[in-house]
Amino acid sequence: MDLHDRNSKSRLTRFLNSFKYASQGFNYLIRNEQNFLFHLIVGMIVLIMGLILNLSLVKMSILLCVIGIMLSIEALNTGIERVVDLVTEEEHPIAKVAKDVSAAAVFLFAIISVIIGFLLFFEPITRLLQS
Repeated sequence: MDLHDRNSKSRLTRFLNSFKYASQGFNYLIRNEQNFLFHLIVGMIVLIMGLILNLSLVKMSILLCVIGIMLSIEALNTGIERVVDLVTEEEHPIAKVAKDVSAAAVFLFAIISVIIGFLLFFEPITRLLQS
């Protein structure tokens, strides 16, 4: 095995390990973060409702993007909170700001997500109620 083969193998190993680490992080979120689990369950319910109401491919794509962004922001928020906890065990004003701001990002996008959901579902639900 020459140097090129070893570099290729280590790259492949690192690449495969990245999936392992990501799945470990996902499992951590599901097991330990109730807000992540809440957003995941609500996201699945919303997708099922979209299928039941026969939303267009474009609307379903928008829903998937919004749900993916929401889950990603929630995951980043958890990561920021854990890093802050790692850096300082005492209550520090700057640590509080970091946690509060990352939580605010989740909150803001949750509001935007509800508005987008309303816009996407308004017509199909109205149509269903009128029939």
